[in-house]
Amino acid sequence: MRILHVVHQYPPQHVGGTEVYTRAVAGYQAAAGHAVAVFCPEPGDVRPTPDDETGRLVVHRAGDGARGRTAVFLSTFGGGRLAGSFAAALAETQPDVVHLQHLMGLPLALVEQIKAAGLPYVISLHDYWYGCANAQLLTNDDGRLCRGPDAGHVNCGRCALARAGLGGLTALAPAVAPLMARRGRALRQVFAGAAAVLASTGFVRRAYAGMGFPTERVHIWPLGIDAGADELAAARAAQTARPAGEPLRAGYIGGLSPQKGVHHLVAAVQRLPAEAAALSIYGDASAFPDYAAGLRAAATHPGIRFPGRLSRAALWPALGGLDVLVVPTLWYETYSLIAHEAFAAGVPVVASRIGVMAEVVRDGVDGLLFPPADEAALADILLALAEQPERLAALRAGIRPVPTLADHSRRLLGLYESLS
Repeated sequence: MRILHVVHQYPPQHVGGTEVYTRAVAGYQAAAGHAVAVFCPEPGDVRPTPDDETGRLVVHRAGDGARGRTAVFLSTFGGGRLAGSFAAALAETQPDVVHLQHLMGLPLALVEQIKAAGLPYVISLHDYWYGCANAQLLTNDDGRLCRGPDAGHVNCGRCALARAGLGGLTALAPAVAPLMARRGRALRQVFAGAAAVLASTGFVRRAYAGMGFPTERVHIWPLGIDAGADELAAARAAQTARPAGEPLRAGYIGGLSPQKGVHHLVAAVQRLPAEAAALSIYGDASAFPDYAAGLRAAATHPGIRFPGRLSRAALWPALGGLDVLVVPTLWYETYSLIAHEAFAAGVPVVASRIGVMAEVVRDGVDGLLFPPADEAALADILLALAEQPERLAALRAGIRPVPTLADHSRRLLGLYESLS
């Protein structure tokens, strides 16, 4: 089978969740003997290159120069070089199906080319971009949670101005609103034209339904974790019983940005006695350096440390060394891959009761939930787990098996075959 994945960014230049997922799924499909290609924009002019040892997975990196936020947004309505590059990739790969992983910064003219070729396409909802231009259902001006566009898209106009660095010109929001409404209409057409739409959780499907999208063809498919038996064995091998009187070994693994709520986790641990808990915060400080610096400045508790970003190889031993993983998110995560990875490693999860987290974590069974940003409640949970090791053991025993990315990839192939 010939498969073409389309994504807005791709490794090694970009290593976010969508990018890593796309590469992993494409790799599994190529290893299964299929002819797989990826199309993505990158600065400069580059040619298609093999992305795996078999040569079956080929990446078409379409040069489009360096682009800022405004240019990325306006690309939705354009065509130009990217549309021409995609036409060439489409002609070369001759796919049976196209999987749209993410279209941010890509012209919708690509979808018209797919339709003109008579090809089915599948959409994966890795975030809320089809309904929200900043993809996170967070306002750009004050960082509040948002339900999506209002009736006139004026709220989207305010967000667009703030994203462009013009937050002081909110009076112009009604003038920008028609452009945002045009974007919304165009993306609803793309959404409605998909042969299938995949959401990782029920919450994501409900969020899109709340924004007025047709969700009758939205399937709920968990993503699965990209881990083999050896990696999971490494996580289990790293697990040791916490000696009596030793601090609870808590951890955070993920982005160091305000919407992730890490500052509330730091503040919660600050409330605890030094002997009660230790916290390891794994993450890349370079994306939001001021925020990361603020976390370090606030972390005066002797048990808090910042080991830096984890490689994939180091992830599993790091998880195995934790008693509990904390996900203090403040925004509507779509899956929380790290929570699923923690479960696969046999580690209970403490998370904010927000969005998908109430679906991912079964409160009192395989983890515990607390109100978002409630530092006192989080501190109480961590202290109770430190003082009651039997409770932690019960949560660990309640963890269910986690689906793998290999299983997910095989299921995708079945879907593709049913469409082609």
